Amino acid sequence: METRQNSPAFPAGLRFLTALPVYNEVNHVTEVLDQVARNAQDVLVVDDGSTDGTRELLATRNDVIVVSHPQNRGYGAALHTAFDYAIAHGYDVIVTIDCDGQHEPQLIGSLAAACADVDMVSGSRYLSLDGSVGAPPIDRRRINMQVTDELNCRLGLQLTDAFCGFKAYKVEALKRMQITETGYAMPLELWVQAAFQGLKITEFAVPLVYLDEKRSFGGALDDSAKRLAYYHSVIDRAVKACAEQQPSSPLALPRCNEQFEGCSQGCS
Repeated sequence: METRQNSPAFPAGLRFLTALPVYNEVNHVTEVLDQVARNAQDVLVVDDGSTDGTRELLATRNDVIVVSHPQNRGYGAALHTAFDYAIAHGYDVIVTIDCDGQHEPQLIGSLAAACADVDMVSGSRYLSLDGSVGAPPIDRRRINMQVTDELNCRLGLQLTDAFCGFKAYKVEALKRMQITETGYAMPLELWVQAAFQGLKITEFAVPLVYLDEKRSFGGALDDSAKRLAYYHSVIDRAVKACAEQQPSSPLALPRCNEQFEGCSQGCS
């Protein structure tokens, strides 16, 4: 894996979709979409069952495509819907960006460009702290570091930020994924599958922006111990599934599993 901070213009002739999973973002959705629309090609919003007026605001726009879930299904489910849309409509690349105002839409084209010769570009808020605004809550940063270290150790990755939602994917690579996780930990399942598939991955430095340190995950996930246990369960389940499907993969060999177990104990 390599690290990039600047990229050339997106290659001519390739189409990219920018997708935003949205759930109850009435305070941010208009401003964020205004910026995204100025910096992207086609824009897809997946409204994951919003009930706070977000859906009504989206209905007033004619510059974005909106797909709505009748009920809230989860962050992972919203991204899965976006992936399916990109595949069905023949896009070459999909860029995902959150709708909470903590990503910079001006970088959308650069992430898309960086995906020209790799399978996946993942934004990292910890490659460079230039332009940082605010700071993540201590427990979120600790869990991010812990889970990132575990993924690196168990899967041979070289990540610095496992949870950034600002990413770009080759759509052809997404066709090989079998995503089942519907919640916040879906990206962890995706990292496991990407490692087993041998995808070419690069990280891209993006600003660290925290506008609302009290932002909630909702329900039990606001408890950091329960959130970490949930993340571990998703990683373990994904590794087991991939190992069963690809028993000849180096990541599935018993000698590697013994190594990973030792690493996991050190990371837990």
